[in-house]
Amino acid sequence: MLTTIKNEITSSPFRGRGGLAKRIIPCLDVKDGRTVKGVNFVDLRDAGDPVELAWNYSNQGADELVFLDITATHERRKTMVELVKSIARQINIPFTIGGGINEIADADALLNAGADKISINSAAVRNPAIIDEMAKAFGVQFVVVAVDTRLNNGRNFVHLNGGRIPTEKETLDWILEAESRGAGEILLTSMDHDGTKAGFDNGLLKKVNDAVNIPVIASGGAGSVQHFVDVFEKTNVDAALAASVFHYGEILIPELKSILRGRHIEVR
Repeated sequence: MLTTIKNEITSSPFRGRGGLAKRIIPCLDVKDGRTVKGVNFVDLRDAGDPVELAWNYSNQGADELVFLDITATHERRKTMVELVKSIARQINIPFTIGGGINEIADADALLNAGADKISINSAAVRNPAIIDEMAKAFGVQFVVVAVDTRLNNGRNFVHLNGGRIPTEKETLDWILEAESRGAGEILLTSMDHDGTKAGFDNGLLKKVNDAVNIPVIASGGAGSVQHFVDVFEKTNVDAALAASVFHYGEILIPELKSILRGRHIEVR
């Protein structure tokens, strides 16, 4: 009976693997209260006020937003809490906040301020039990595990601290562990593709999406509408995330969704 129930849950349309309408998610990297964007995680330039951008994306029809405090430190946690409160007052779509979340208290403060989900990355790799703790404290649906990956000698390895520190953890192995510990969603960023506008890492994304039963968000490399078509058609991930193409108006969300619908890709 338990096996039957488990099979029903993992094959349900509410569990990843492309069962639901695809989501379009703008990502806002925040540094010192401003939105920034770089290439391959460096050469950052200003992209605007995060609260204004959030309001704009909400009105454009974005399904969710992700905010990452890319230089988070303990002292600035209060700044992020205030930012979350400001965003929550302005928008009516779900948003995830990440960066510098190292313990339950950090997550609790951000969720209480109005965030819908929290994203953990380096802290989870250093202390995998934090995934179990957060899933237990808040529920799996609130816990996004972000993974920054880079190819090295034909194998993908997890990187920490905004991509600055390589680890010996193979990417797929780590993602499967994160899922088993209670991650509700995986935000997978290819550092090799990030900011290049050359397309998503569809090979890796398909491999990961086929292996897990939780939603996968594709990140890193979006440069055209066709890249979004490709990532959904070739990998069946649940969501695609991008930054600069949205921030600088190169792709408008209503037009993107219209084209996806024209390709029989179900979007919200």
